Amino acid sequence: MYTANGRPDANAMLKQYSPLVRRLAHQMIAKLPANVEIDDLIQVGMIGLHDALGRFDTEQGVQFETFATQRIRGAMLDELRGSDWMSRGNRRQQREIEAAVHKLEQIYGRAPQESEIAKEMGVSLTEYQDTLTKVRGTQLVYLEDMVGDEGGDEFLDRHVANEEANPLAQLQDHRMREALVDAIKKLPEREQYVMSMYYEHDMNLKEIAAVLGVTESRVCQLHSQSIARLRVKLREW
Repeated sequence: MYTANGRPDANAMLKQYSPLVRRLAHQMIAKLPANVEIDDLIQVGMIGLHDALGRFDTEQGVQFETFATQRIRGAMLDELRGSDWMSRGNRRQQREIEAAVHKLEQIYGRAPQESEIAKEMGVSLTEYQDTLTKVRGTQLVYLEDMVGDEGGDEFLDRHVANEEANPLAQLQDHRMREALVDAIKKLPEREQYVMSMYYEHDMNLKEIAAVLGVTESRVCQLHSQSIARLRVKLREW
């Protein structure tokens, strides 16, 4: 894997360690919103790998994979920190939906229907569904939900950057998964199907739409509405 002058053979090393990039990308994306593309993380990770090849020094006494892992993760985190996952306007609309869902759940003791949510928000059903389409790609956890009093990147650092070395984060994640499973079971039946097909079976919107006999836009709406309901439940957790 090294050239005649003792430097790493870039092409051979890129080929050998590209699976490491993919593995790190898949580990990281499990903590991120659905609108973050795995291919984007892999592409940025490959840039990090290439950077690691140029900076690695065998005299440092560190294995290349350990060094490369740090550079790859760093490149991915830099990309995520610089990304605007969701516009402020859409985020505000998402929170308005969540507030309406929470209020109606307290009143009715059940998951409110779309028409009830629309009425609570003071809009027509069509307008409400249009809003659900606009906020597509929303996540269960926003960065600002997890940052400290002074802001910053604590969520990424704690839950994404080096979760293997943080037993508390692992415990919290385990508890959150249990809470999430319980919350999904309380969703309306059709929304349960959407979440199951999207996250458990890795089906895209078009495939889910075909199964349910609806449009892709409708699946997007159901997904956004499910996320709003789940965020209300997880906030209680």
